[in-house]
Amino acid sequence: MNNYERVLDFATNPKHSKWIWPLALLADILLCTLIVWGVPCTKNSPPPNRARAHQTCKQKTRKNATDNLSAGTDTEIDWTTYMQQVSLFQAGEHDYTLIKGSTGPLVYPALHVYIYSALYHICENGRDIAFAQVLFAVLYLATLVVVMWSYRSAKAPPYLFPLLVLSKRLHSVFLLRLFNDGVAAFFLWAAILMLQKRRWALGVMLWSMGVGVKMTLLLVAPAVAVTAVLGVGVIKAAGLGITAVSLQVLLAAPFLQENPQGYISRAFEFTRQFLFKWTVNWRFVGEDIFLSRYFALALLAAHASLLGIFSIFRWASPSNTSLTQFIKDIVRGKQQPTRITNSFIATTMLTSLAIGLLCARSLHYQFFAYLAWATPFLLWKSGLHPVIIYLLWAAQEWAWNVYPSTTVSSITVVTCLAIQVLGVFWNGYRMPTPSKEHVE
Repeated sequence: MNNYERVLDFATNPKHSKWIWPLALLADILLCTLIVWGVPCTKNSPPPNRARAHQTCKQKTRKNATDNLSAGTDTEIDWTTYMQQVSLFQAGEHDYTLIKGSTGPLVYPALHVYIYSALYHICENGRDIAFAQVLFAVLYLATLVVVMWSYRSAKAPPYLFPLLVLSKRLHSVFLLRLFNDGVAAFFLWAAILMLQKRRWALGVMLWSMGVGVKMTLLLVAPAVAVTAVLGVGVIKAAGLGITAVSLQVLLAAPFLQENPQGYISRAFEFTRQFLFKWTVNWRFVGEDIFLSRYFALALLAAHASLLGIFSIFRWASPSNTSLTQFIKDIVRGKQQPTRITNSFIATTMLTSLAIGLLCARSLHYQFFAYLAWATPFLLWKSGLHPVIIYLLWAAQEWAWNVYPSTTVSSITVVTCLAIQVLGVFWNGYRMPTPSKEHVE
């Protein structure tokens, strides 16, 4: 074996991942430490030492969140609003329509409230943002470990792992902005990993908990349903679906007792109006088209069509029956468990997510928490050359770091998502072969 062959084997052979991922994790631990130490409150003027950072964060949190928003430099804008909202919950308010903060009403499901209520107490009623950053750094690293574990379970090549730790925007979402999207992303990847481990009930419950933080994870509901039906059969899958819904009801019980309609309309607000100035993806179409009802309906139709096409031509393929027979078996409750690979599970879950993000009318910067770790995997499954994968990853990373978004950056965002979805459709379910995968 010559030097070129050794390097190629090192970069592409999944057996080398077992020692590459700890190195990547170690490098990211160092990077997270530097970020938390040096950029605790603002991105432009970091305090020179930790003690000052701790005190500065406390002082800034006492400011009105509206002032922070207008300044445009403070990182804890949403954190401040979260803390204001959960403080009302702590005071006994259970009517969702009456829980508000400086930048708007509470629009996230119940588990978000419980998690940030815990952080409210741990972080001195939300004032100790420096410690909150440490906690979110731990959350980021824990999620990264789960992501890498999932990649290894799917036999992803080692050259993808550096892309998992290099995103500037992703570190900002977790460590600086303290968005709840980071929490939801953890549940998403934990669910994927548990499904890969054939822990079906736990995987579905973790996904449902992610929905309980932010309804964005409803985008992967079709994939969860398909994976469950193929993995355990339609009868048990129906039971898992009931479990997921029951968990949502249990989490929301205090709010449903007070004002059920108010909770559902706020926590799962499907009719929410989007502001053109914050969009990352569709800015290039212009504000008139962006706000039009026809554009929203066109995106909805595209979303439904893509899900239908993937379901018919890709996701149902492991059943080894005709589409007609597969549907008949599901309707009659006779669909039996099918052998599916770890790669199929991750590909299906992440493709469902990418389809949803591609067809979303408005993506905001925090949505990168879901996309950043999915992109390297989906580009690999698209069968692209590693150089092309790195170039597309860099283009996407650049686009999500342009603020405010521009015509060019928004075109780049949509194009990169489209390449991932179409690439997976054409090549994603052809490699690797099932014989090389772990199946049960």
